[in-house]
Amino acid sequence: MYQIIRYLSFATFIAVAVWYLGLRPTGIEPVSYTASSDPGLVGTFAPNQRLAVIDVLDMGEQDGPEDIAVDAQDVGWVTSAQSGLWRVDGRQMSQVDMLGGRPLGLEFGPDGALYIADSYRGLLRWTQDSGMQVLADSYQGQPINYANQVAPARDGSVYFSVSTSRHDPEILGGTLAASVVDLWEHRRTGHILRWTDAGLTQVAEGFSFTNGIALTPEQDALLIAETGEYRIWRHDLASGTREVILDGLPGFPDNIQAQGDGTYWVGIVSPRRAIADRLAPYPTLRNLIWRLPEAVRPKPVHQGILMRIDGGGRILEVLQAPQGEYSLVTGAITVGDLLYVTSLGAPGLGVMDAP
Repeated sequence: MYQIIRYLSFATFIAVAVWYLGLRPTGIEPVSYTASSDPGLVGTFAPNQRLAVIDVLDMGEQDGPEDIAVDAQDVGWVTSAQSGLWRVDGRQMSQVDMLGGRPLGLEFGPDGALYIADSYRGLLRWTQDSGMQVLADSYQGQPINYANQVAPARDGSVYFSVSTSRHDPEILGGTLAASVVDLWEHRRTGHILRWTDAGLTQVAEGFSFTNGIALTPEQDALLIAETGEYRIWRHDLASGTREVILDGLPGFPDNIQAQGDGTYWVGIVSPRRAIADRLAPYPTLRNLIWRLPEAVRPKPVHQGILMRIDGGGRILEVLQAPQGEYSLVTGAITVGDLLYVTSLGAPGLGVMDAP
């Protein structure tokens, strides 16, 4: 009898394991792709300590200052993962409002309003006098689940990126969790929308997690970070054509912040994970791995990397914090003699002397 019980217990364990690893629904549908060659953190990206000297401006109980916008008076504005809106004067921060949702990309428009890409609510417009206005929360009958970064134009239109049309960060527990799911699945549903008073039009599509966008100084093109393919595009707005200007990055590009002089700060939110690149052609294996406990799945590496590029994709400088002194870096902007650095998960806004 004891042997029979042992046999039944073992058979039950095997049956449960087979169901868990092979049959249990995962909610994702990975596709095959080919990852570009990883150059590694060498050459231009060789580790340095330039970002390790950063100071962190306290945000109290809030964290995740994902983006920063600068108004006409050179005052910075930052949001948090908890939806707080903060004003930044030099090295001092003060909270101004609670916006709700999960605001990501921020940029002031020519009308002086703050335009916000909110990953839960779509494209928003905020002013101190009028508060919040929802400009767009759906497109062609489908909710905008993951608005990411925003670029208001001088003509009053607003471009914004939608990272994925498949995964809702509010349902999945946040933007980081939803981004990991979408990158692992790799179905290329990211796109760029343009808002005007007349409604929304699609500007570009077919990206693996569309992320940062920025208009060129002439406003004739958009620079677009495609996080899942480790590259940056230049999309011509007149012709609708696009070309890769920077490919094969050693990490995941995030926000693109126009400095106003034809250069751009680009955050590298994490170095690459070799296992993800090796498994790119094998969607079935990726599906199996997704059935494993979350604790053993690939995760972002907490190592700070920030780069500055020109409009042609030439890398001008790279700042790093190899030990994660400031990590999950999303972007940056220079204001006067200070460089503000943003992060998906840091306890406050990074600030240092401008390089």
